[in-house]
Amino acid sequence: MAYKNPLMPFSPVEPGQDADLRADLAAFIQSDRFPCVGAKSALGLDQLSSVEAGDFLSDDGDALIHQKLSLFGRELDPHTMPFKTFVCGFDHAPAMNERAFETALWDRLQRLHEIDLQRGVAWAENVSHDPASADFGLSVNGVAYFVIGLHPDASRAARRFCRPALVFNSYDQFEQLREDGRYQAMQKVIRENETEVNGSINPMIGTHGQRNQAAQYSGRQVGDDWKCPFQFREPKQA
Repeated sequence: MAYKNPLMPFSPVEPGQDADLRADLAAFIQSDRFPCVGAKSALGLDQLSSVEAGDFLSDDGDALIHQKLSLFGRELDPHTMPFKTFVCGFDHAPAMNERAFETALWDRLQRLHEIDLQRGVAWAENVSHDPASADFGLSVNGVAYFVIGLHPDASRAARRFCRPALVFNSYDQFEQLREDGRYQAMQKVIRENETEVNGSINPMIGTHGQRNQAAQYSGRQVGDDWKCPFQFREPKQA
């Protein structure tokens, strides 16, 4: 049976989705320790899509993630619905420190890129493929995303979820919010919420498009000398 939020019921669970994951997400997003008002809006508007992908340390679920995320990306239209989020949840796993989580996160994202390569899909034109760039965005099936990693041993409460998970937010969504003036207001509220819960603003989170994006994905605090393990490759020409 699909999880039912008494205030904002979810749509029926589709193949690959899991009622327990959606219940976990609803409880986490609605909690006071979660600062992102965009995700809260996506949940409230029933615009949060999710998929279960098994073992976070295995590539067995990568094809399913790619398939579901590609379907999600085709339906995106930030002009009509700016708050849409895709969450990929994984099995409850043994304790994993932040560095190990970061490694696994980039393994999963690298595999999504490799699936694109196998299908001859080009990188999204509106973002850089250089992970050292402030304009970097992960491209999956030609759509650019900013990725947020969640896991039980995250040092920040806002990233401390009961299981490993990857949150995909459309890059165009951020751009649209910035163009219509809502991004700055949202950022102010998020930072106020983050300070209230953690006592400070997350030092790894910067203004969209103004600092290294890839360094923010895992949530681990890293220095300026951090090197992203992601490797971009051009798709083979037919």
